[in-house]
Amino acid sequence: MKTTARHRAALTCCALLTATACGRVSEATRVPAMSEPHATREFQAMAEPVVEVPGRVRPDSVASLWTGEQMSLVSDRRARQRGDILTVVIEIDDKAEIQNSSGRSRSASDSVGIPQMIGIPQRADEVMPKGASFADLASAKGASTYKGSGNISRRDKVTLRVAATVIDKLPNGVLHIEGSQQVRVNYEVRDLTISGFVRPADISRENEVSYDRVAGARISYGGHGQISDVQQPRYGQQLADIVLPY
Repeated sequence: MKTTARHRAALTCCALLTATACGRVSEATRVPAMSEPHATREFQAMAEPVVEVPGRVRPDSVASLWTGEQMSLVSDRRARQRGDILTVVIEIDDKAEIQNSSGRSRSASDSVGIPQMIGIPQRADEVMPKGASFADLASAKGASTYKGSGNISRRDKVTLRVAATVIDKLPNGVLHIEGSQQVRVNYEVRDLTISGFVRPADISRENEVSYDRVAGARISYGGHGQISDVQQPRYGQQLADIVLPY
């Protein structure tokens, strides 16, 4: 018996669903894996040495406490070159409210009559049914009313601190930073990533920078594991939401 194209498509779908289900079952009893930090661009930036232009250094300044080097007690410890680390303070507390209302009302009334017309209405009233008269020949009334209202309320609040690494220094002195953090609690892994561009002048003396001073900021906070898997709708439900028109 020759297998039709419809049967082949059905078998392919069943095979894909089976493979997906097997993968989910294997992950259900396994602790979520965490990414290797040595494979990130942050580690590459810290591992590669920074080539500095050698200058004249006085012999007596090597052991001085007042040298301008980064290891000095009075030096500026803020991040300024590739491989340096700084702290990004994320304190998002945004609130937006939009409220609109509109109303419309309209009414109309028309009345037509012929009380006088060379005596014709009076003669016609004599032969017309009781209560009928040309004085009230036609009457029309109309009315319409419309009311609409809308309300949108949204609030986002996130408070985080994450260490980021300078992975590049642009020609104009702006620092390209990137940071990531993973926290695993039981069978759930939380991922926090941030990237963007920072001016050295915006870095505080505590070597911190606020998220609202990071240009082109890309902040992501999510996770994966058993809790996240339970919160996701099943594949059948997702497919039904796409296909069904209601």
